Amino acid sequence: MSEVYQHFRPEEKEFIDQVIAWREYVEDHYSPKLADFLDPRQQYILRAIIGEQNDVQYQFFGGMDQCERKRVLLFPDYYQPTLEDFEIGLYEVDYPKKFVQLDHRMILGSILSLGVKREKFGDIIIHEDRIQFLMDAAMEDYIILQLNQIGKAKVSTKKQDFAAMLSPNEQWKEKETTTSSLRLDALIAAAFQISRNKAQILIQQGRTKVNWGIMEQPSFECA
Repeated sequence: MSEVYQHFRPEEKEFIDQVIAWREYVEDHYSPKLADFLDPRQQYILRAIIGEQNDVQYQFFGGMDQCERKRVLLFPDYYQPTLEDFEIGLYEVDYPKKFVQLDHRMILGSILSLGVKREKFGDIIIHEDRIQFLMDAAMEDYIILQLNQIGKAKVSTKKQDFAAMLSPNEQWKEKETTTSSLRLDALIAAAFQISRNKAQILIQQGRTKVNWGIMEQPSFECA
């Protein structure tokens, strides 16, 4: 088992153990196992552990291919998954668009404040003045009833068909650069052409993510 852990970071051990437990469940029960939403780093770890040539297969689904967070279904090789197996619902937030502007952080905070764990919902999609999010369908009644305010705005939540799903409105930029160190502050300074001190401030303010988790340590060694 130790040879598996050495390929990943120490703080990822708990998730690795969870993936191994999911695999063993499918092997022992010869039936599918549905897990919560995973971020791309977790998806990468799962792919590395499960592999491609095993009796246990896996499939991701998060609403559409462009979605970042996806649920995973592990299943024996005889099983043919359907989209219904992923138990994901699409929900749209109705709010007074003429008077307020809502952002990703506000929506995320409002859902978390209801006691919903982050792994229970997927991407939050904002396109112009429309807002949608994906969630474990088992929580549908609760979220529709309880999500009635974001910030100071009164809102309502309704279920949508996947045919009405918005496309994520994100832009990515790749850049090649040279840096003397793999410290996080050095990489941020090089990538955005700012001073090391400015990079450290941004990191300490929680403005930086490493492997899709907020990292507030400027000295963190990237790989």
